[in-house]
Amino acid sequence: MAQTLSYQSNQKVQKNRWWILVAVGLFTFMSTLDGTIVNIALPVITKDLHIPMSQSEWVVSLYLIVVCSFILFFGKLSDIYGKIKVFRLGAIFFIAGSLLSGIRINLIFLLVARAVQAFGAAMTMATNNGIITEIFPATERGKALGTIGSFVALGSIAGPGLGGLILSHLSWSYIFWLNVPVGLIAAIIGAIFLPKDITFTKSALDKAGSFSFALGMITLFGGIFLGQQLGFSSLPVLLMLLVGLASFIWFIYVENHVTNPLLQFKLFKNPDFSVSLLCALLIFITNFFFNVVTPFYLENARHLSPGKTGLILMILPVVQLFAAPVAGSISDKIGPKLITFIGLVLLLISQIGYTLCNLDSSMWLFIISIAIMGLGSGIFSSPNNSLVMSSVEQKDLGIAGSINSLSRNLGMVIGISSATTVLFAAMSKAKGARVTAYLPKQPEIFIYGMHVVFIISMVICLITVILSGWRLFKNNK
Repeated sequence: MAQTLSYQSNQKVQKNRWWILVAVGLFTFMSTLDGTIVNIALPVITKDLHIPMSQSEWVVSLYLIVVCSFILFFGKLSDIYGKIKVFRLGAIFFIAGSLLSGIRINLIFLLVARAVQAFGAAMTMATNNGIITEIFPATERGKALGTIGSFVALGSIAGPGLGGLILSHLSWSYIFWLNVPVGLIAAIIGAIFLPKDITFTKSALDKAGSFSFALGMITLFGGIFLGQQLGFSSLPVLLMLLVGLASFIWFIYVENHVTNPLLQFKLFKNPDFSVSLLCALLIFITNFFFNVVTPFYLENARHLSPGKTGLILMILPVVQLFAAPVAGSISDKIGPKLITFIGLVLLLISQIGYTLCNLDSSMWLFIISIAIMGLGSGIFSSPNNSLVMSSVEQKDLGIAGSINSLSRNLGMVIGISSATTVLFAAMSKAKGARVTAYLPKQPEIFIYGMHVVFIISMVICLITVILSGWRLFKNNK
């Protein structure tokens, strides 16, 4: 049984709660950032390690697959043995993996290092929301989770801009080494201010469920990424997809027949929990549609330098950084559901703005759309995190936090794996021939593909607005 002790009645913990937020937030930012920042460095890594582009893409894909595969496991483990223990161990793995990733030896070494880094990231992502929810009182929880949400969103969006700025002055190693000093500072702050764990469930670990879920994630998404290179009709890809499907069927069977399942499906009966997770998943898919398409638009179609492109893209995380804590504070006072709805409406407006951009449109239209997207993301992320974490019992905070992080990372994986597929399929239709790259002499072909991508993003955002509006109307009846 869970102990009745509370961090909120501990004066020392409450005195240091904002320092704890800093330590948790820094690791949250870095672990999310490393899912996106490497994208812009892939051409440089490809040339430096003398490998084809198709192989270098695994540097990004492997990281996200490992995070998604183990995040539920570490969430459950943290409920059993303590969230802070798992978080501390994850910080060590993440710093060590970051240090190793910057050592330029060969692709195999880099992939192993990235796996170590992702292992640590999964630990910190699975526990961050649970730690903050336990430590902060209800009157400040929205603001605190909003700050964590801003770190998450900042990390997921700031990658291309920050990576471009680093590469313009330093080698690609520093994209990973940036985490080391920041991680050490965060680890020192955590060592000083993080308290000992006091909440444990002492339940058995669902090993069969953990294994089947990880196997399903690795084979399913590994098969999808491999299929983009070899073709989805190739035997290895078909086998991986088949194993992935069978693993998830096995996972669902196991979870419905064990005493202490890794994932309690009853949590999803709560509409606040389920709708918030689904909205987070869909919004992160649209974020990565944006991440994939905008560098093509700004650098290739509009002929901006990487430096100017990076500055324009940084508008989004800067606006979001300021909006998220404010939205969290407001949601503490008036409730999170209306604020969440407003954020999603703003995100929908931003997607409409992108669909109006073309080769001759004012750059201010694109810039204003980015700012609106940053504002909408910041307003949405804070109360949405609060809705997820406040809709479960204290004993389930670890697994709820890890499911919340999983939904975001799944959004990243789905966004990355589908954005280029949609873009080049639309361009191929417009061209009347297979297109797998930007066509410098026919920029209008790209603009057509970009519009298709953002129309899909607009529809996804519209779905989230309808879901959130339904929940708001239902609760106000």
